[in-house]
Amino acid sequence: MTGPEISILIPAFNEAESIGPLVEKIAEVVSGLDRSAEILVIDDGSSDGTDAEVEARIGRVPGLRLIRLRANCGKAAALSLGFAECRGREAVVTMDADLQDDPEEIGPMLAMLEEGYDLVSGWKRRRHDPWTKTVPSWFFNRATSLVSGIRLHDFNCGFKAYRRSVVDSLEVRGELHRFLPVLAHQAGWKVGEREVRHHPRRHGRSKFGTDRFVNGFLDLLLVVFYSGRYRSPLHVFGRLGVAFLAVGLALNAYMAVIWVVEERLRVRPLLLFGVILVIIGIQFISMGLLAEMIAGVQPKRDLPVQKRRPEEDAS
Repeated sequence: MTGPEISILIPAFNEAESIGPLVEKIAEVVSGLDRSAEILVIDDGSSDGTDAEVEARIGRVPGLRLIRLRANCGKAAALSLGFAECRGREAVVTMDADLQDDPEEIGPMLAMLEEGYDLVSGWKRRRHDPWTKTVPSWFFNRATSLVSGIRLHDFNCGFKAYRRSVVDSLEVRGELHRFLPVLAHQAGWKVGEREVRHHPRRHGRSKFGTDRFVNGFLDLLLVVFYSGRYRSPLHVFGRLGVAFLAVGLALNAYMAVIWVVEERLRVRPLLLFGVILVIIGIQFISMGLLAEMIAGVQPKRDLPVQKRRPEEDAS
């Protein structure tokens, strides 16, 4: 694979006042790393001239590239496109375009990759945001850490460093960009965390909306479902179905005994409850069978095999 060693990937939406100073600062920082790099800006359908600010600096800022989406498709779509189009052959660093992430942290995050980590996630310990963002994020991060089994403080932080092999293995869709560390951890990659400096927003306004609360927790349920990657859909839905079916059949058997003993049986709530449980159990098992058939026609993902270096084999 030819190209620069590092890609700095920046999804941007209506950040015209911030994007120019950001790419200039990144170029200054990267020049001191003694590593070839590109800066790839994905303009997510901005309407304030963000693309013009980037285009004005192409040629003056080394390695600067721009890809523009015609409509606002969301951060996950911008990251997915950036992962596919970036040319960094060793590492990819993602950061937000609002000047709140400090480019000076790029070097230390890349150093953690060299120490053996596959993905390094930023932790905005001292966060300069209003409570309407910090409080929901605190609950979200605690819930995600508890459910996913990976202990990170800040899943929402957009400042991350990835090995190229990790980027190539991840599938970013929906709004799962918040859970990339979880998905990488579940795939067997080594995930670390580093405290990063966070600055107050200087220009523009936050794109944070109330819909992120609901979407975030729904996506968390999806990630939890994905976490059972060694279980087939039939095992997931089938276990629930068998449980409902067993309880329903037990209740109906009990009512059958009462019918034999009393020689007559009136319609009772317990009998109806047992019948309902049997129906629900059959439905869950049927859902598992259908999901298994759908999953069987999906393309298989490559497993994250860790390859040895030639010098390791020689030793």
